[in-house]
Amino acid sequence: MNGVRLQKTPSKASRWGRTLGEWPAALFFLLPTVAVLGTFNFYPALSSLYLSLFEWNGLSPTREFVGLANYSRLLASGEFWNSLRVTLLYAGGVTLLALALGMGVAVLLNQPSRGQALYRVLYFLPVITPTVASGVVWKYLFDPTQGVVNRGLAGVGLQGPAWLSDPSWALAAVIVVGVWKRVGFNLVVYLAALQGIPRAYYEAAQLDGAGPWQQFRHITLPLLAPTTFFLVVTALIDAFQVFDLVYVMTSGGPLGSTDVLGYYLYRQAFRYSELGFASAVAYVMFALIFAVTVIQFRLTRGGQGDG
Repeated sequence: MNGVRLQKTPSKASRWGRTLGEWPAALFFLLPTVAVLGTFNFYPALSSLYLSLFEWNGLSPTREFVGLANYSRLLASGEFWNSLRVTLLYAGGVTLLALALGMGVAVLLNQPSRGQALYRVLYFLPVITPTVASGVVWKYLFDPTQGVVNRGLAGVGLQGPAWLSDPSWALAAVIVVGVWKRVGFNLVVYLAALQGIPRAYYEAAQLDGAGPWQQFRHITLPLLAPTTFFLVVTALIDAFQVFDLVYVMTSGGPLGSTDVLGYYLYRQAFRYSELGFASAVAYVMFALIFAVTVIQFRLTRGGQGDG
């Protein structure tokens, strides 16, 4: 028509055939990733689930099938419930304190000032410091007689406790180190999110007479909700899996006051050689982390908050 050629629309069958023809190439490029994930993620996870149904010491050539007995024994164990309580306290303390401090410092560093890059590096250093090294240093800092913490308290007329050997204070000391390790990560993520908020929102709020607190409450907090959701989920997952910090600082003591689930699992597997029972502990930990994530997702509507 008038010299204009109409292009024929490909039929559904031809599009489907072309898609099928691309599958071999797609599978070829996906194969290395699938192989690595299958070998180092999926296979160990499924093997651990299978092992949780057996009683095995790791050396015996035979395994005794016990079904769900390991899970029943776990739920009836007082040590497990103590470890769960300690883990929840640690996770709650580290998550809430690190979020509040990270957001507060990020808001301050988001203001134009000298030395911003230096401050960011200093705050992020604990994140990249090896946890074992951090635990050793903090163990000396919390020493009741020679530690810097108690010397500082003595300088202001206060008597410091025996931080790591007193059941009333040991978990609090570990939480302090956990917060110190986490704040820098939260700070960097919050700072990136803050810099993505258009300045026009704050300028419009100022024209309407909103003060700093009103701007923070009605603009900053709602727009940071997705970032906060991400940080809460990652912090809880990290806190539920804490092990090395407790291993170095307290070894789960005193009197089980810092016996988190990660250390409880380690003790069952490598001290008592009950690998089947330890695998059950690992899957209960997974179920708890998954449940906490789902609840958090529902409460915050996927990180959208109330805004």
